[in-house]
Amino acid sequence: MGFLERLDKNINKLEKRIAKEEIRITQLETKFENKKITKAKLNIEKRKIHERIKAIQSRIQTLRGITVKEKQHQLEKTEEKKRKLEEKEKKKAEKIKDKEIEKEE
Repeated sequence: MGFLERLDKNINKLEKRIAKEEIRITQLETKFENKKITKAKLNIEKRKIHERIKAIQSRIQTLRGITVKEKQHQLEKTEEKKRKLEEKEKKKAEKIKDKEIEKEE
């Protein structure tokens, strides 16, 4: 499994975790509506969950930035390989021309 695949997998995990946290918020709100918890308890728990969601979102943003940089790095690598192959082919062509010129002389 490559680096990019692992990053994507981690991003998906974090997005699922955010969805679970949002479900928890709705569950808390239903508990409050059913008078099982107080408004203060609801607000405290909601604030904790929102802080967790914010932290997870910042991690996701960081991972996406790393993904973009890694893709760019891989593109640069492939371009460098192509450039090196072209240079080798040019050198081979020049050597062949030089040998042909020496044979003619």
